[in-house]
Amino acid sequence: MAAPLLLSDLYMYPVKSLGGIRVTEAAVEARGLRHDRRWLIVNERNQFMTQRQTAAMAHLKVASAYNGFLLSHQARPDLLPLFVPFEATPEKTLFATIWDDMVFAWRARPECDEWLSEALGQPSKLVYMSDMVRRDVEPEHNPEGQLVSFADGYPFLLIGQESLGELNTRLAEPVGMDRFRPNLVFSGGQPFGEDAWHDFRVGEVPFRAVRGCGRCILTTIDQQTARKNPHGEPLRTLASYRSQGSKNKVLFGQNVTGPGQGTLRVGDVISVDSFKS
Repeated sequence: MAAPLLLSDLYMYPVKSLGGIRVTEAAVEARGLRHDRRWLIVNERNQFMTQRQTAAMAHLKVASAYNGFLLSHQARPDLLPLFVPFEATPEKTLFATIWDDMVFAWRARPECDEWLSEALGQPSKLVYMSDMVRRDVEPEHNPEGQLVSFADGYPFLLIGQESLGELNTRLAEPVGMDRFRPNLVFSGGQPFGEDAWHDFRVGEVPFRAVRGCGRCILTTIDQQTARKNPHGEPLRTLASYRSQGSKNKVLFGQNVTGPGQGTLRVGDVISVDSFKS
């Protein structure tokens, strides 16, 4: 008898493109997991910043704190940890650009901008997405009108442990799941079995796997050292057998939409109700 599919890990990322917090339980909200990617770092032109262009962001670590989180710089012990609340106040605002979207955002405290500018060596600002903002999942895959936070395009990312394990059998140096920044990680099943999922439930909470997640250069950055792999791994190996479509997107993991409410717990049983046609 095959082992059941189980939710083995839950991650939420308070700040887009910074480290995640591993949790055992999480609330599902309209834009994804509660507190996930509601904060964003922007440059002096109010354009979003990620590790794609600023690999040094991998040095910034995120840890849980009461009603918020702590930012620290693993290579700069002289920079004292910075406390950031989970939610901001609308005292100062700006319009931030993320991909093709311009989003109304609330500013963090001035000391947050000062800390980040020092940590990253360039002018940086921290901004927050309030519940008043509507940012939609890409329209062609969004008949239900799903919302998304400052995540790239979807409120959830799902990856199977077996998929990472299979990839690591092909690599000279195995990589961790943190290269791929999932929210939902599950055990059981076959490698890349999640590619075929459509409707599924985690416990009693329904989700829909919409499409594969196209991967980028961020996967080549070691999240402990902030150094890019000189051989382009693991993206190079993934491209050798996980490229699909006319644009040869390198797919790993599934972009997922959810119900906007519910609670997830590590250990929840996952049931697949339908598969992609």
